[in-house]
Amino acid sequence: MAMTDTQTAAPAAPATASAQLSMPLGMFVFTLLYGGMTVLAGVLAYKQVQLWPTQLAVESGIFAFLLLVVISSTLSQLYGRQRAQSIVWWGFLPLLIASVLMQLVLNLPASPEMATGRAEDLAAFEQVHSTVWRVWAAGPAAYIVSLLLNVWIFDRLKGQGESGTLGLMVRGAIASALSQAIDSVIFIFLAFYGLFPIMNLMIGQVLAKVVLSIVLVPLLITLGVKAARWLDARGAEKQA
Repeated sequence: MAMTDTQTAAPAAPATASAQLSMPLGMFVFTLLYGGMTVLAGVLAYKQVQLWPTQLAVESGIFAFLLLVVISSTLSQLYGRQRAQSIVWWGFLPLLIASVLMQLVLNLPASPEMATGRAEDLAAFEQVHSTVWRVWAAGPAAYIVSLLLNVWIFDRLKGQGESGTLGLMVRGAIASALSQAIDSVIFIFLAFYGLFPIMNLMIGQVLAKVVLSIVLVPLLITLGVKAARWLDARGAEKQA
């Protein structure tokens, strides 16, 4: 029935801000984790851990960095390469802010109570974080090359269709192993060359990352994909 002059169509319900800015819950949670791991990887890298019983070693940032590989591969698998690459690039932001804040804290005077009552703690804090600048500088160079390479290889190996859990694990292993080997060479050379002999650390880092990429990373990617899908389902239920 046609409307009369006095009748007007009911206004459409305005879109809420949450609807306009909504994103899959899995992507939201994994993006938060990604930002935290970028900062933590740089802090942990200050300590080298021995690969017992050999004399080889790894820098401790490897543990956080492998989680970055897992998260970026998970995001690529579920939400596409472009979104995963965007998050890799935006991962620079928490890293940059953390490094600026660290310099600010180092240059601010300590409280009288800490300077007198906890002088050893203060000296240890300043020694570690004032000499970690090479790690902070080397991190972004290795980070951007290796993680973008990981996303690219992981996506290229996908082909035209989904190959199931086994295919997902194989792709994750290959992409992680190649990208992590390159990351190790770039990072260790830029962060530690000239400070101490780096050959044991270089060999240990490459071997550890390749082995973990083959043994552990595929399983973690598979679990990450399942976890993100579960989160997405929960988020969809709440919006319904």
